[in-house]
Amino acid sequence: MGIWVRVWIGSWICAWSVFACAWPGVVTHVSDGDTLWVQPLHPLQGREAQKVRLLGIDAPEICQAWGPQSRDALHAVLHAQVVDVQARYHDSYGRLLARLSHQGHDVGAWMVAHGHAWSYSYRGRPGAYEAQQATAQAQHLGLFADAHALQPRAFRKQFGSCYPPS
Repeated sequence: MGIWVRVWIGSWICAWSVFACAWPGVVTHVSDGDTLWVQPLHPLQGREAQKVRLLGIDAPEICQAWGPQSRDALHAVLHAQVVDVQARYHDSYGRLLARLSHQGHDVGAWMVAHGHAWSYSYRGRPGAYEAQQATAQAQHLGLFADAHALQPRAFRKQFGSCYPPS
C-alpha cells in the first residue's frame, strides 16, 4: 500500500475516532503549562489549530505560584516546533487530551522531571510520571522547591479559577 493511501486511511480513521490517533503538527500557542495549540501538518487532519491538553500532567494555574514559569518553560521548548500528537479523547472543555513528543521525547515527562508540573494522579492511583516527580521532588526542582505548593485541583477548590466565567 502506498504512503499516501496509508496517510489518507489513517487520517480518515482519526477523523472518526480520536482514540489512539497520532499526527504531527506545529505548536502555535502555549496557554499554560499543560495546554497548547497545535496546527496539524497534514490537511486531512484539519486546517484549524487544535487546543491540546497534555495527558498525564497537571501544571499550576497561570495565576498560581509557578504558573507563569511553567507556561514559559513549555513555550521555550515547543513554540513553533514540530510535535507528534498522540490523541486520546476530548475532555468536557472541548480540549483534545493527548500525549506529545518532541524529537522523540515525552513532553509530559519532561515537564514533570524539570519541576514544571505534577504527575496527574486520580483516585489514589499513581500518575504516569510518578518516578519523574519523585526525582524532581528529591532535587527540589521548580515548583517542588516550595513544600507548600498546591496542586491545581486544590488551588481551584480553595481560591477558584484564574479565568473569568465565559
